[in-house]
Amino acid sequence: MSRLDGDYELLRAWQAGDAQAGERLFRQHYRTILRFFHNKAGAHAHDLVQRTFLGCLEARERIRGDATFRAFLFGVARNVLFDYYRLARRDRDHIDFGTVSAEDLRPTPTSVLAHAREVELLLRALRQIPLEGQIILEMYYWEGMRAHEIGEALELPEPTVRTKIRRARLRLEQMIQASSAAPSLRQSTVEGLETWAQRIRDGIGG
Repeated sequence: MSRLDGDYELLRAWQAGDAQAGERLFRQHYRTILRFFHNKAGAHAHDLVQRTFLGCLEARERIRGDATFRAFLFGVARNVLFDYYRLARRDRDHIDFGTVSAEDLRPTPTSVLAHAREVELLLRALRQIPLEGQIILEMYYWEGMRAHEIGEALELPEPTVRTKIRRARLRLEQMIQASSAAPSLRQSTVEGLETWAQRIRDGIGG
């Protein structure tokens, strides 16, 4: 049985009342979804992971046959995150996640791991770009998801995702260069983006 088939079989068994199947599915994907919430929800990340898996169970019937389980799971996680932000604001029906950033929505510092100055600078810059771009870059660099899989998760055409990846990375680099960090630190962060992204992945539930 492949990993993909295994995920779907576990989900079906969980829905049918098999609690152990749900626990296995949770363990297999917990760290991945925790990383998704870590730099966006801080201390609330673990609770949002729980909500994501419950939402996944409730939305099982909406899984498309050609979509990967990971893409489906990230789609649910994004909806949970957006609901979390909306509930925290009075103008919950008027949030444009294509322009507003995590820093705008939840300015309280998160408990991120920063073993290098480049990692700290990258995490701060990620929180300052539009949330949609942050999500796409983290899926691409942290989770190694291809454009087509990100498109499945976010319900976007693959060419659109590729364009958004390029634009979000450019915006991220601009944020890094506009920071008050030393020029050498800004440059090393931009040039080693993939390396620092991997460091973050390993430090957050890796």
